[in-house]
Amino acid sequence: MNPVVLVSFYFLFPVLVIYLCYRFPLINKIGAVILCYLAGMLLGNFLSLPPAAAELQDLLSSAVVALALPLLLFSMDVKAWTRLAGKATLCMLLGTISILVVAFGGYMIISDKAPYAWQLGGMAVGLYTGGTPNLAAIKTALHVSSDVYITMHTYDTVISLIYILFLCSVAQRLFGLILPKFESKCGAAVLEGSAEDEAIDSYKGIFSRKILPPLLGAFALALLILGGSLALSELFPEEYSTAVTILTITTLGIACSFIPQIRRIKKTFQAGMYLIYVFCLVVGSMANLKELFTRVNWQILSFVTFCIFGSLLLHVLLSRIFKIDTDTVIITSTSAICSPPFVPVVANALKNKEIILSGLYTGIIGYAIGNYLGISFSYLLKSFF
Repeated sequence: MNPVVLVSFYFLFPVLVIYLCYRFPLINKIGAVILCYLAGMLLGNFLSLPPAAAELQDLLSSAVVALALPLLLFSMDVKAWTRLAGKATLCMLLGTISILVVAFGGYMIISDKAPYAWQLGGMAVGLYTGGTPNLAAIKTALHVSSDVYITMHTYDTVISLIYILFLCSVAQRLFGLILPKFESKCGAAVLEGSAEDEAIDSYKGIFSRKILPPLLGAFALALLILGGSLALSELFPEEYSTAVTILTITTLGIACSFIPQIRRIKKTFQAGMYLIYVFCLVVGSMANLKELFTRVNWQILSFVTFCIFGSLLLHVLLSRIFKIDTDTVIITSTSAICSPPFVPVVANALKNKEIILSGLYTGIIGYAIGNYLGISFSYLLKSFF
């Protein structure tokens, strides 16, 4: 497939998905996020992509999510979010405890068969509190072999997609059986929309003269924020550049939300979500299912699966004890297991944009502590077990 055709598909297919969700209620119940993920996986595994596709996919996925974050944050009500910050921090602490316990359990299960199990434990703790940048940094710090690192990264990508699909589909209803329901601090009209054009998934009138010019201005501002954040990240070591970029984008996006003229621009959230749909399509096409099933390393595959879903289950059970609501648990788990760029994806599926800041906030903390926890955990396993 020609690169130009591929990029065009990435940007045009989400438009079709948005239209189909608007036109057909049954498709809307499935959700744009899941449809884009599944379409991406079909594209990446059953069509022949050009050799340069991997580099293009990596660049495009990073660019669209970095541009989407400011647009998503411009309309945020920060004052309402501050009432949720304490609960989000506690929930993140419970999630961190969960991955430490589960990673130790996973280590004990495979340690006799995998001499690198102590390294897997540290990489899992770093990866599932922070994200891929932590995984890469811990790989270097622990001198993990490239084969083990690439295998774990491949399995994590595929299993994480299954995890995201679960969170975006049935998790809210399932966890709601034992966890309290999220209580909005902004009122139902802001969250769900008292009219169609206020709903967080409505694109009605986005090309009208009243909406489009200010929205283009918001895009220009988002580009300016992205450029400034990338410039600032160049002042830091490479292993911290991603965290610095996301932290700066988030900070500037939040700062802009305090300016009434920016916060009142309509459809900025929807525009950001369109870019997130592009992100989902690209990431889905990067999942190598053939690699997953042709040469299976059962120790690493079982370890990654156990860590992702085992820590999620323990996180939910601990949150029940502390009476933390369903949406906060899901979004905090998302930021820990899959990193902050996936937070808007899941928040949109939950129809709750109030929790986006909580997810980004806890995810950034995870970036900061992931390396320390992961490296320390590995050496504790190596020294004592």
